[in-house]
Amino acid sequence: MSQIKVLFVCMGNICRSPTAEGVFTHLVEKHGTLDRFLIDSAGTHAYHIGEEPDARAQQTARQRGIDLSHIRARKFAHTDFEMFDHILAMDTDNYNILHSACPPHLRSKIKLFLDYAPARDESDVPDPYYGGQNGFNHVFDLVEDASTGFYDSVMTKVATPN
Repeated sequence: MSQIKVLFVCMGNICRSPTAEGVFTHLVEKHGTLDRFLIDSAGTHAYHIGEEPDARAQQTARQRGIDLSHIRARKFAHTDFEMFDHILAMDTDNYNILHSACPPHLRSKIKLFLDYAPARDESDVPDPYYGGQNGFNHVFDLVEDASTGFYDSVMTKVATPN
C-alpha cells in the first residue's frame, strides 16, 4: 500500500505549516499509522529557507509534548503538485497562490486546512508571526482541530475505497 503524502503550506514555513506538520505527525504516531503517511511542510515564499520554526511556535509545541526542532523551512516546489496527494493551505492567500500555480488537473489536491475543522468559524489559520504568544496558542488549537478532522477524513476514505 502506498503512503498518503500530505503537505502543509503557509507563507514562510516557520510558524503555521511546521506546527501543522508536527501536530499531524504526532497525531498519526498516536494512532500507530505513521508508516502510512509522508508528512512535510513548505512555504510559498523563500523568506526563511533552512531555518528552524519560530521559537514561539516551538515553545508552544513543546508545552503540548511536540518537538518541531528537526523541521527546516523550505520553499514550495512545483514538483510538490505531483508528489503530494493532499496540499493543505493555511489560509486563503496561500491557497490562491498555490491554485494559480497548479496545473489544472492537479488542483483538486489543494484544500484549505481549516475546511477539516467544521466546528470552527474561521476559514484561515491566522499568521501569528507579528503577534504575541496568544496567537501561537490559537494557531495550535486550530491546527489540532483541523488535524483530527483531516485524519478522520483520510482514514475513512482509506477504509472505504471507491
